[in-house]
Amino acid sequence: MLTVWLGAILVFGGVLFMAVQTIWWGPLSAARRSRLAGPTLEPRTPGTDGVFGLKANWPGLVLMALGAVLLLAGAAL
Repeated sequence: MLTVWLGAILVFGGVLFMAVQTIWWGPLSAARRSRLAGPTLEPRTPGTDGVFGLKANWPGLVLMALGAVLLLAGAAL
C-alpha cells in the first residue's frame, strides 16, 4: 500500500513540476509594461521552444516514470 501512495505522490509531483515550469516561463512584466517605460532587454515575443522540450521537463518526466513503476509494482502485489 505504501508503494501505491508513494507512486501516486511521485506522479502528481511530476505533473506539478512540469506545470510550474510552463507557467513561470513567460515574461510576467509584458502585461504591465507601458509605452512610457522605454525599451527593455526583454524580447517582444516569448520563446516557447525551451518550455515543451525534454531539456526543461526531464525531472518531471523522471518523477512520473518512477511513480508509474511504483504504481504498477503496487498493483502487481
